[in-house]
Amino acid sequence: MADKFKIEIVTPYGLIVSDEAEELTAPGIVGQITILPGHHPLLTSLKIGELSYKVKGKTEHLAVSWGFAEVTFDKVTVLVETAEKAIDIDLTRAEAAKKRAEERLKALSEDDADYFTAKTSYEKALIRLEVAKRAKQ
Repeated sequence: MADKFKIEIVTPYGLIVSDEAEELTAPGIVGQITILPGHHPLLTSLKIGELSYKVKGKTEHLAVSWGFAEVTFDKVTVLVETAEKAIDIDLTRAEAAKKRAEERLKALSEDDADYFTAKTSYEKALIRLEVAKRAKQ
C-alpha cells in the first residue's frame, strides 16, 4: 500500500493545491472526514469549515466553503466554492468581516430573506479566523 496520495483542491477560480499528501481531513456535511492512503473510493459533500492535509509531516490548513470531495484509491479531488490557505488570510480583515457579519445577523430574524446569507457570511468569517490563527502558531 502506498504511503501517500495525490490531492488537488480546486475552486471556480483555479487550482489551489496540487501535492502528495499523507492525510487529509475535510468538513463533511455530516461531520469531519479523514482520508488516509488506501481509503476506499467515495464521494461526499462538504460544508463551510477547515480542511487540513499533511505533507512530509507538516500540516497545512485551509478555510473552505461548500463543495465536494472525490476519493479514489490514489487521489483526492476537492471541489469547493472558496479555499484560502491559512498563511494567505489577513487576520485584521477577517476580524472586521466577523464583526460586520455579527451586526448584520443581529439586525435580522430567522424569517428574513437575507438571514441565511448573513449566517453563511458569519460562519465563513469564523472559520477564516480560526484557520488564520493556525498560521500564526
